[in-house]
Amino acid sequence: MGKFSKKIVALVVSLNAVFTAAVFYAFLRVGEEPTTLIAAWFAWTTGELWLLAGIRKAKIKHKAGDGDGV
Repeated sequence: MGKFSKKIVALVVSLNAVFTAAVFYAFLRVGEEPTTLIAAWFAWTTGELWLLAGIRKAKIKHKAGDGDGV
């Protein structure tokens, strides 16, 4: 899972950078920022990373023998 999770993290960081650049461009063209879209986007990507971290933590805990069969 190590390589897969690193790729997911890299993808999320890259998508955040592209999204940020697109929002800056839209702001320069329109003059308004899409605050709801920005909040939703970063909430979603943060949630994805938190879930990935939780899965990884559970797997590490399970490998150590402290898990409950997860």
